[in-house]
Amino acid sequence: MPSHERPHRPRLPRGKWTALALAIFVNLIFLVVLIFSVSWRRSEPVPVSAELYAPPAKTPVAEPPPPEVKPPPLPEPKPEPRPEPKPQPPEPKPVPPPPPPPQAPDIALKAKAEAERKRKEEAERKEAEAKKQEEKKQAELRERQQREVAAMRAQAERETQSRVQAEREAQMRAQAERESRERATLSAQATRNRSEAEWIDKIRAKIRSNVILPPDMAGNPEAIFNVVQLPTGEVLEVQLQKSSGVRAYDDAVQRAILKSSPLPKPTQPELFQRTLQLRFRPFD
Repeated sequence: MPSHERPHRPRLPRGKWTALALAIFVNLIFLVVLIFSVSWRRSEPVPVSAELYAPPAKTPVAEPPPPEVKPPPLPEPKPEPRPEPKPQPPEPKPVPPPPPPPQAPDIALKAKAEAERKRKEEAERKEAEAKKQEEKKQAELRERQQREVAAMRAQAERETQSRVQAEREAQMRAQAERESRERATLSAQATRNRSEAEWIDKIRAKIRSNVILPPDMAGNPEAIFNVVQLPTGEVLEVQLQKSSGVRAYDDAVQRAILKSSPLPKPTQPELFQRTLQLRFRPFD
């Protein structure tokens, strides 16, 4: 064949086209029947339409036989919606088979484990009980110690109060005794002073009775003499301690003292004084 000529598509024989059209028609009818059957089962019929296409006839041309052309695939029908399946009731769970009976070694192990568990529980119980008893013992000990401390404090307070009271009473007694002694001393001193004054007055009176005043004596000057005597009243020594300023009066008093020996003795021997200090005035 020359290269400038256009190739021609091979033609199918008329019998083959008839068979192809018949096959397509049968398939369409089957599809329509199927759709109608499904739609008939539903409550509402669904219309189905189908169109048949046939290739146009061409003028036969003498060409070499073309390769066999497969017919185009038919359109797949749309899947019909399936009704939702109703939920099936759950199947009952199978009953588990009973456990096999324990073998002898398992029984021994379980018995040993149970005995160990009981032993631990008993040990824990005893430990808890011992701890509880120890806590109770410690609480009782603390309470007893607190009572003892409180009793000791109370006893110490009582002893302190007793000691303070005794000291106060002792001080009061000592004060009373001291005051009593002081009063007795003062009383005795007063009595002694009175007795001594009376004794001195007697001595001065006796000496004054023996004093011869000088004729020209003027004023009332004081002369002081220290007189040393024996317990019997005898005069041992006369000393002028302070002059009156009048020599004649001083000499007159000194002579009177010596003349009055022995001097009067005290009514109480304990009042005796070896040295006396005597004061004289001419007109007392």
